[in-house]
Amino acid sequence: MRQRQPVMVYFLLILPPLFWAGNSVLARGIAELIPPVALSFWRWLLALVILLPFTWRHVRRDLPMIRKNWPTIAILGLLGIASFNTLLYTAAHTTTVINMTLTQAIMPAIILIISFFMFGEKVTRLQVAAVAMCVGGTGYVIIQGDFGRLVQLEFVRGDLLMLLAVIFYAFYSVFLRKSPPIHPLSFLTSTFTVGVAVLFPLLLWEQQAGAPYQVTLPILSSLIYLATFPSILAYLYWNRGVREIGANRAGLYINLIPLFAALLAILLLGERFQSYHLIGTAAICTGLLLFNLPTRRTKDMP
Repeated sequence: MRQRQPVMVYFLLILPPLFWAGNSVLARGIAELIPPVALSFWRWLLALVILLPFTWRHVRRDLPMIRKNWPTIAILGLLGIASFNTLLYTAAHTTTVINMTLTQAIMPAIILIISFFMFGEKVTRLQVAAVAMCVGGTGYVIIQGDFGRLVQLEFVRGDLLMLLAVIFYAFYSVFLRKSPPIHPLSFLTSTFTVGVAVLFPLLLWEQQAGAPYQVTLPILSSLIYLATFPSILAYLYWNRGVREIGANRAGLYINLIPLFAALLAILLLGERFQSYHLIGTAAICTGLLLFNLPTRRTKDMP
């Protein structure tokens, strides 16, 4: 069973980027229908409501350990739950999906840097090359194989917010190693609770600042998707993957987000499969394989 477990973990790590690809596209699509803090708050509150019937027994059992480690849980909830998605939804009001996914493509490199300076994790030259290959393949998909599009890219305030969001989530991924030894569902419930608690006063401020919205069918259906797939399932699989194989290796899977976004457009919007999809996919998959080659010099997790 132990030999099969890593294979399943690698498969599970494919799912969060798929769900998060939908999150980025959806965030841009409904940006004018609901303000960013409200979207983030109701997403996490709904996710918490869905979780509680299945997790309260685990939470009650793990409550002493949760109380003992509440500073760590609070930091992880602030970084990965409250901050990242709120900044992403805010960025979606002023930047494009291309810029958002392009910024997320640098997250694996940021994870490597944080892991090196904070925890002294060593990375081989081959693994650095693998990261560069993944990032390059991601960028190639984003610019659709046309390097002239790089000149046409315009960067606005939303891009700076997206960069800040990526840095926060990189810290979240690296610091997952410090999460307390509690049930995964207890951990999700605890961090989701932190996110909701942090976002609630911001929601009141946003409403006072004059950001009205109505709960329409598109918003409600979007919230159900966001609460279920990019929230509960994606975070459950991502957290497990990071714990099993380390933040450095798991971080490379972030590069699948723009690839999945492109494939979703092909399947759902009738766009055509182009040569740059194939080239980008080959580069990303090659990078993932190279980074995960056995090595005696580098270990991702103690």
